[in-house]
Amino acid sequence: MIEATRGILIHDYETDAAGFITRANLIVSTGQNNLAMDIGVRETAKKLIHGTEVSEGLKNQLEMVIRAYDPCLSCATHAIDGSSPLEVDIYDSEGQLLIKHLI
Repeated sequence: MIEATRGILIHDYETDAAGFITRANLIVSTGQNNLAMDIGVRETAKKLIHGTEVSEGLKNQLEMVIRAYDPCLSCATHAIDGSSPLEVDIYDSEGQLLIKHLI
């Protein structure tokens, strides 16, 4: 176990008599923080989305929540041109899809 910027990293290995790894279990912070990121995005969206308008500012706010956890996936989700597409689905209080939008 080691504490890193993103949180605790857990590497658990088993080896055979020759020293070859026979089992590896890696628990990384991105996985541990995923629920908190999901909750943060959901709660932020609830406060910022009114109607069906999806703006660049909304995208920036939602990305800010995710990047606060510094997930490994944040830098891996950019396209070659530097963009970071984000799909925003807006549902009403009854769970009905109002709009599907790719920013």
